[in-house]
Amino acid sequence: MQTLTILGATGSIGVSTLDVVARHSDRYTIFALTGHTRVEALARQCQQFKPRYTVVSSEQSAELLRAQVPPGTKVLSGTEGLALVANHDDVDIVMAAIVGAAGLVPTLAAVRAGKKVLLANKEALVMAGGLFMQAVSRHGATLLPIDSEHNAIFQCLPESFNRDAISTEKNTARQLDSDAQKQNKPANPYGVRKLLLSGSGGPFRTTPLDVLDTVTPDQACAHPNWQMGRKISVDSATMMNKGLELIEACWLFDVDESKVEIIIHPQSIVHSLVEYTDGSVLAQLGNPDMRTPIAHGLAWPERIESGVAMLDLVTAAVLNFEAPDNERFPSLGLARAAARDMADAPAALNAANEVAVAAFLAGAIGFAEIYRVVDGVMQSWSVTEPVDLTEVQDADRRARRSAEQLVRRVG
Repeated sequence: MQTLTILGATGSIGVSTLDVVARHSDRYTIFALTGHTRVEALARQCQQFKPRYTVVSSEQSAELLRAQVPPGTKVLSGTEGLALVANHDDVDIVMAAIVGAAGLVPTLAAVRAGKKVLLANKEALVMAGGLFMQAVSRHGATLLPIDSEHNAIFQCLPESFNRDAISTEKNTARQLDSDAQKQNKPANPYGVRKLLLSGSGGPFRTTPLDVLDTVTPDQACAHPNWQMGRKISVDSATMMNKGLELIEACWLFDVDESKVEIIIHPQSIVHSLVEYTDGSVLAQLGNPDMRTPIAHGLAWPERIESGVAMLDLVTAAVLNFEAPDNERFPSLGLARAAARDMADAPAALNAANEVAVAAFLAGAIGFAEIYRVVDGVMQSWSVTEPVDLTEVQDADRRARRSAEQLVRRVG
């Protein structure tokens, strides 16, 4: 029996995780569930799974929740409460599924406690990739990607590649290449040539460009294949999510930005691929349901039933692929530039995007202005290397202020 904390239990990933856990009550028990302000949804989850702790963002929400949870569930609030349930000695696995920058601190707390961390919060690596991966290595945490694309790549890579990417003994894959050259050994012993991140192209893949200025938040959130929260749905519509995933892939698998290619695959059946030097291309396929990567992460290195229907290739029939249109999806260029710069550029990119997307969802700016706000922040950004988490958070705050100023100008 393994104990599990779910950071972001009321979101789509959290709900899917609980669905998988409910199918395997002989293997997993819930230690803690956290939410933001969705008190009623969190209370229902607590009634069903009876965790030892539950955490919400504010004491006001905590007071409302205390009247609705089972007698054995203790209600906490704020960042300290999140950190407690993430690094508690009695926790084996932490599902990191808080959306956005808010997930960084509790996810890092789980890493520093050496937990098995199922990473669905891409922003933790986008904002603080270097510091985060150093902590994974230093504290012996097990890091497993849950984003469907990164989980697919993880499944298609040799086990030794994933292990060496975060190994303290081997340092990094790039250092391995350098050491191999000095010793006249193959520079790429794994034979990995390229990682290919697939994306559906979202709801506006074929929408005329001159119409994009007028699309509504509801249209942007109507993803053709996935059921997701509103923020990530908008990121899918702009393909900024794929740009953030590119940065995440660089850190997870210790590869340069030039080794990661983005392709559009409208059916969302091939979740990502790995290309090898011998001409082989390995792909992970499955129906578009996040319970598959969640079940893989929970049970790894074993496999368990997820509740997802088996993929019928005959019914699927045709799988299409195409290159992304940079005019339609200019956010991809911003993300690649940030991935080349690294340092605090990805943190600024993420912060500016969160502000711009929130403004769009609130009706303050149009869809096309999301890119203009983020681009404006990045055009004036002076890249520096953060030495600790405080400097990462400072970069996040400065980029948010710049984005908020731009929102007021263009709104």
